[in-house]
Amino acid sequence: MEQRKPNRLVGEKSPYLLQHARNPVAWLPWGEEAFAMARSLDRPIFLSVGYATCHWCHVMERESFEDEETAELLNRLFVPVKVDREEHPDLDRLYMLFVQASTGRGGWPMSVWLTPDLKPFYGGSYFPPADSYGMPAFRTVLTALGRLWQEERSRLLDAAGSMMEQVLSSVTRKPGGGMPGREAPLRCAETFERSFDPESGGFGEAPKFPRPVILNFLLDHAWRTGNSRSLGMALSTIRHMARGGIHDHLAVPGRGGGGFSRYSTDRAWHVPHFEKMLYDNAQIALSCLGALQLDRDPLFASLARDIFGYVLHDLASPEGGFCSAEDADSPDAEGGKKREGAFYLWTRREVIELLGTEDGELFCEAYGVLEGGNAVQDPHGEFAGRNILMQAAAPGQLATLYGTGEKDVRTRLDAARALLFEARTGRPRPFLDDKVLTSWNGLMISALAKGYRVLHDRQYLDAATCTAGFILDRLQNRESGRLWRRYRDGEAAIPGKADDYACLVQGLLDLYEASFDLRWLDAAIRLARTQLQLFFDPQDGGFFATPFDDDSVPVRLKDGYDGAEPAASSVSVLNCLRLAVMTGDEAFGRAAEKTLRFFGDTLESNGAAMPQMMVALHFALYPKVEVVFAGDPEECAMTALRHAACLPFRPDGVFMHASEESARLLPHAATLARRHRGKPAAYVCAGRSCKPPVYEPEQLAEMLERREP
Repeated sequence: MEQRKPNRLVGEKSPYLLQHARNPVAWLPWGEEAFAMARSLDRPIFLSVGYATCHWCHVMERESFEDEETAELLNRLFVPVKVDREEHPDLDRLYMLFVQASTGRGGWPMSVWLTPDLKPFYGGSYFPPADSYGMPAFRTVLTALGRLWQEERSRLLDAAGSMMEQVLSSVTRKPGGGMPGREAPLRCAETFERSFDPESGGFGEAPKFPRPVILNFLLDHAWRTGNSRSLGMALSTIRHMARGGIHDHLAVPGRGGGGFSRYSTDRAWHVPHFEKMLYDNAQIALSCLGALQLDRDPLFASLARDIFGYVLHDLASPEGGFCSAEDADSPDAEGGKKREGAFYLWTRREVIELLGTEDGELFCEAYGVLEGGNAVQDPHGEFAGRNILMQAAAPGQLATLYGTGEKDVRTRLDAARALLFEARTGRPRPFLDDKVLTSWNGLMISALAKGYRVLHDRQYLDAATCTAGFILDRLQNRESGRLWRRYRDGEAAIPGKADDYACLVQGLLDLYEASFDLRWLDAAIRLARTQLQLFFDPQDGGFFATPFDDDSVPVRLKDGYDGAEPAASSVSVLNCLRLAVMTGDEAFGRAAEKTLRFFGDTLESNGAAMPQMMVALHFALYPKVEVVFAGDPEECAMTALRHAACLPFRPDGVFMHASEESARLLPHAATLARRHRGKPAAYVCAGRSCKPPVYEPEQLAEMLERREP
């Protein structure tokens, strides 16, 4: 088959844009060239937004963007523009607000029609090639909107203006007034109690997303208030996710596998869309580590190690840092056609042939493998006769059923999973979106740094250190100190967004607390100050998503929702509060308080929208604890003290190492270093008052286990 002539996307770096570079649609990237063409031709812009590992994006491409007749309509009536939402999250959010306001729902691929001056007048998500799913055919929509633009343009322009005003009025809020009190987190926890699913974990009905920001809040709230219901909801949700099909049950240490898919289409976490995202896995790992600190269930340590094994093996970029995601679709081994989840699905016959009858039947009982397939929801026949592995029976139940010991069951299942993993390595792998994003790598640095502190595995600290060095070396402009958002194929590009600064600063602070290497603290302070200059609203508070000098987005918004990823303002408030304690620089504290006041109304009346900012509010409202280590950082006694300090869950804690070298960055802590003599010790301080030095790890751990050390 003759390959089509490429369109203008062929020169882009985004894997998503490159996937569409040989469509017959005359795609242009977002930018002035496309805007000028729309003005010159007097045509609307058709904006299509998606990402490289999105299942329904692939479906719409096959059905519509690869179709010659559909492409002819698009090229004749509109100026078609493609955007990778992961490269331009601020742009994606602006137009998604319009789609959600006008249709009541959102999702990707996002389809929006804009005037040449970039005002939206019609939108949706996926459109089918023929009338179905209660939606009109894509060609029908194109034809109708093309006619309306020619014959009833004033009507469209009026609609565009009024709808954009509604969208902007809904997000261009005024400051919320007073500082929220301790009742706000209590109401937020009660909201989650009302939506909690006691049978399957998680919140609400299908589809179910992990949304780790909720878990972070519940763990934090449980520790601060002693609320056992909050702790139970978080632990139950993680355990149910771990058993479900959203979790990849086939993993081998050092060889990959494992990790979590983006979300489940059903209530029981069984049938996922199979794309695996870096940001999800980083945040779920952090939640598992917090759960481990509070509950001590070895399952949570196992899950964290599972995620780290997946990320370090399957998402590691050979140039440095971590790739963004793996695709939901992959080629079917039988015919080479891409199918959703093909890499992960099994027939019962395959399992029995690989494992033998006895172990095969045990495995099928354990993981819910059925002769006709086990997908409870399969509207498009993707999973017919195939099985999504899920933990259907615990080893104890299986031991009783098969009349053997639980240890024997575990040993046989471990061996069975290894055999299936080995067989799966021969299948065509899902596509890897290999762009490196600053914000998502910042989240992974945080997870790995905490992984080292809690699990004491040096490879996690080494990986976090390597990634931080790569980001600062390749994705930071050395002259201006500003960040780039994306690195791929040797190129760093796209000015950093607020979440790039926020998540990287968080990662660097966590890496400092894990290593006590001052270069990470120094970099975090510098980047946080740069972020305040570029994104902070000094008049009202809050952080704009886009820097003040970036005109690539029509409107600068402040994100007020902690979704699959935490909002930049939520992460930044906690960063600033931590930095204020560490450095004594009250500029950070004032920025944090002003931002909490700006979002005060939301936190008081709809706190469930911003659970990560609730974590920051907790930190602001409750006393802080500073744990300052002094003495030779290389001595074994210091290592033992530091490990002991990481056993308890201490969301109120700030951890520092005091030395003469740290005096410039940590002036308050440095005074302890000047007084300290003798072997390594830890000083536990609250309100600038420190208790006598602690030399024994057990004593320090016991002190920090108490809520009031």
